[in-house]
Amino acid sequence: MANFGHYLPLIFIMKKFVIERDLPGAGSLSAEALQAISHTSCGVVCEMGKPYHWVQSFVTDDKIYCIHIAESEEVVREHAMRGGFPADSIAEVKATIDPTTSVAIK
Repeated sequence: MANFGHYLPLIFIMKKFVIERDLPGAGSLSAEALQAISHTSCGVVCEMGKPYHWVQSFVTDDKIYCIHIAESEEVVREHAMRGGFPADSIAEVKATIDPTTSVAIK
């Protein structure tokens, strides 16, 4: 029988981040350009060798707002640097609210 007494599983504490990327003309990017950005991001995630999850991004006229899950802000900055993406502001999400938040807890 195997002895797993000294086995300690790796536990990663993951945090959610909102990343603001200044990208003038972002809202006018073609579907092909957005696909290329997505492809680059996914490739970087695979190459990093760290727990990392790109959830989704919101494209506005001149900015892209991204939701990522990572261990730290430093790892988010690494993703941005490797992908050649701006990361003008990175904020850790401390709480999430939505319409169900308004319902009283009994």
